[in-house]
Amino acid sequence: MNQSMSVTEVLESALYVEDLAAAEQFYTKVLGLAFYSKVEGRHLFLRCGQRMVLLFNAEATSVSAGSSTVVPVHGAKGAGHLAFAAREDEIDRWKEHLAYHGVEIEREINWGDSRSIYFRDPSHNSLEIASPLLWGSPEETIPPATDHEGSVGD
Repeated sequence: MNQSMSVTEVLESALYVEDLAAAEQFYTKVLGLAFYSKVEGRHLFLRCGQRMVLLFNAEATSVSAGSSTVVPVHGAKGAGHLAFAAREDEIDRWKEHLAYHGVEIEREINWGDSRSIYFRDPSHNSLEIASPLLWGSPEETIPPATDHEGSVGD
């Protein structure tokens, strides 16, 4: 039996937010993530490509729901961080798109082969849009940004 294993993909990432309704508007209307499901006052699940972004109310998830079929308690205090992948030639379009929606670019960093832009969600989590080139991955691994109501194609 092989005792050595490695995970190969991140399936879901979580952030903790103060206002789930504001988070839903921001992540679906500004960033274009697809709504998946929600439980009022507890969580909001969104699809980003083939992966999931989970947004939680930390107060609600830091206490047990009392069932053995519910995930273990979890939560965080303070600003989290999540980076979204985009092709390098889309970064300027993202800057324009975010500005159109009143989202301030907190910082732009040129890493040499790629750039990152940083901004905040309504709960002050630090969000980043960057090319996979930042970590030596080819851009072909991600699809180009899509247009939707309120999307990069505005």
